[in-house]
Amino acid sequence: MKLNVLFLGRCEYEKALKIQCELLKKRQNQEIEDTLILVEHTPVITVGRRGEKGHILKSEEFFLKEGIDIFQINRGGDVTYHGDGQIVGYPIIHLKSISMGIRDFVTNLEKLFIQLINEKYHIVAGRDPKHTGVWVGEEKIVAIGLAVKRGVTMHGFSFNVNTNLDHFKWIIPCGIENRGVTSIQNIIGKNVDFHIANQFVLNYFLEIFHYDTYKEVTLDQLFLEDRGGDI
Repeated sequence: MKLNVLFLGRCEYEKALKIQCELLKKRQNQEIEDTLILVEHTPVITVGRRGEKGHILKSEEFFLKEGIDIFQINRGGDVTYHGDGQIVGYPIIHLKSISMGIRDFVTNLEKLFIQLINEKYHIVAGRDPKHTGVWVGEEKIVAIGLAVKRGVTMHGFSFNVNTNLDHFKWIIPCGIENRGVTSIQNIIGKNVDFHIANQFVLNYFLEIFHYDTYKEVTLDQLFLEDRGGDI
């Protein structure tokens, strides 16, 4: 079983969302194989289906002044932040292709990062019985929020590598009060090689979800070149 991998680099959220939606349609129509998008976003706030306005702690004027957009989207979960130094992954995966339901898919995403963080950074990470994601003690290091459309996943995970944790003070992350947020950089006390961290995420994704190989692809190869300025 082969996985397409699309590295978008540093990319605005709105553009990445359009790409996600295009690839979702193509995967639903069997025009492409399972695809993992890996991206680093410019600072942005996203609000899931269970999101509450009260969990955004700054005013609209503040975000307008900072040039930061807020997006209401159709993933599960509440309010979250994406920004520099954070690995964001969007798995466009047909669940039937991996013989897995959505609950098992989420459990395996958690397993992926628990193993990666433990084995590559020697940090003890785990699950929380009440909250989705991956935690180091009382602090979240990986957030997970998905949607499934006609059997295909979209949205996904965010992994705090070198993330500016002060930006999480703009919100109540995932709507969970009295719990913190952390990053690899914060725990080990130094900047982490972001390229290598991306490769770790890809390698563990391949292993946990049993893909035999992967192909790094471009937007043109995924037949998005005809969208011109829309993408």
